[in-house]
Amino acid sequence: MSKHRRARSRPRTPAGPRKTSGASRRVAIAATLGLLTFAAGWVYAVDQKAVGSAPQARTDHRPPAADRAARDAHRDVLQGLTGISEQTRAKIPAESRQLILVTGKAPDSSESTATLYTRPAAGADWARAESWPARNGAKGWSTATARTYGDLTSPQGVFALTDAGGLLAAPPGTRLPYDKDRAFVATGRGVNGESLAGSFDYVVAIDFNRRPGRSPLDPVKPEGEGRGGNIWLHVDHDGPSQGCVGIPKEAMSKVLETLDPAAKPVIVMGPEGF
Repeated sequence: MSKHRRARSRPRTPAGPRKTSGASRRVAIAATLGLLTFAAGWVYAVDQKAVGSAPQARTDHRPPAADRAARDAHRDVLQGLTGISEQTRAKIPAESRQLILVTGKAPDSSESTATLYTRPAAGADWARAESWPARNGAKGWSTATARTYGDLTSPQGVFALTDAGGLLAAPPGTRLPYDKDRAFVATGRGVNGESLAGSFDYVVAIDFNRRPGRSPLDPVKPEGEGRGGNIWLHVDHDGPSQGCVGIPKEAMSKVLETLDPAAKPVIVMGPEGF
């Protein structure tokens, strides 16, 4: 036997979990909580972004600006008027707020319709107020530049209404300059032989080949005698005219009570679609 005793081997104890210090544990917990907080915040931000964009998609149903412009342009081409072309409508002064539209049945017809329109502001759409049967030249209509004295046509176009007068006193509320004169008496007979009595009881001068700011009786014709003149809106005598426009007596009274120089009134007249 060896001199030395063989050392007895000790059985090994399995290694257990390492003890973690308190400081290390706190660091680990803080890191875990930070990761959870970041994840929750990211989810909230994504959710808020989705929620915030939803109302716009639900509420903004307007068509694109270009589509709206095209729709409005189509809707307002004639600004509420009917029976005229876009070219004629474009000749109406933007500042005018009162308008009488006389629409003839045909280029060679003496029968027409007169309609009073108003609008609340310059450039706005027109609103129809009242309408009456009307008569124009016995041979219908001619362009203002082609008309000649005695051709029995009414000049088509857009003309200002600035002066009035008549055999009778002005109706209450008349604001146009009004010339009451005994000279407003028609002589002879109408084109069809009808009486002209009372035709000039009320008159509004149409500013075709005349000097605005003067009585309808003013004889001066700035563009020459050859084109004719003294074209008036007056009381209908149940027949065609030599170039004027006739409407019922009560309609003339209404027109005089309504027209206001401050509203820049005009008359737009011609055959259907001119």
